Amino acid sequence: MEVQESHEWPSTAEEAEAIQDRLRSSLELGDPGPQRPATIAGLDVSYAEDGDRLAAAVVVLDGITLETVEEAVVTGVATFPYVPGLFAFRELPTLLEALRRLDTTPDLLVCDGAGLAHPRRFGLACHLGVLTGLPTMGVAKTRLFGKHDEPGPRRGATADLLDDSGDVVGRVLRTQDGVKPVYVSVGHRIDLDTACRHTLALSPEFRLPETTRRADHLSRAALRDA
Repeated sequence: MEVQESHEWPSTAEEAEAIQDRLRSSLELGDPGPQRPATIAGLDVSYAEDGDRLAAAVVVLDGITLETVEEAVVTGVATFPYVPGLFAFRELPTLLEALRRLDTTPDLLVCDGAGLAHPRRFGLACHLGVLTGLPTMGVAKTRLFGKHDEPGPRRGATADLLDDSGDVVGRVLRTQDGVKPVYVSVGHRIDLDTACRHTLALSPEFRLPETTRRADHLSRAALRDA
């Protein structure tokens, strides 16, 4: 898979924020996105206990059967410090290298992180979508940004995730009866309804979508082997 990097990687928070501000205008947010993607890729990063070594994994699933089609994993070292709201700059260089190792170009990317549900409206899913040009969505385990009511207890229940102005930046989605919800937000070239529908389809048994579960397993195994 070909991935072109459209900016230099920053060394300071100010440089990183400037990149987010510049690239935000490249987002395509009116597209409903792929309704029946043939392939869906999950992306996740695991960190060693020292916090610097990492492994970035991409697992491509068949969009219907959810069988694993292809996978790639890259180990490396984070070169950008941990700064709230700028986490993408720690993870993207290695994630992009993992994507380059794929023979498959996925129809949809699913990130373990935020898209528009981000203080600068440009989370990991947005950044990755702009750099790859692919439809991209974020499914986060925890809330990074916004406020919401509690969704109902049954699978498929939702509540809007709102910014301080009351604008919808994502959706809180219950993927299984009685479990903690996940936080879905669009990244690039997909709408929120479609992103939530795909999240449920990718979560037939567990709280987290299979894309995230398998990429997490692969990245953790790579760190252990390293």
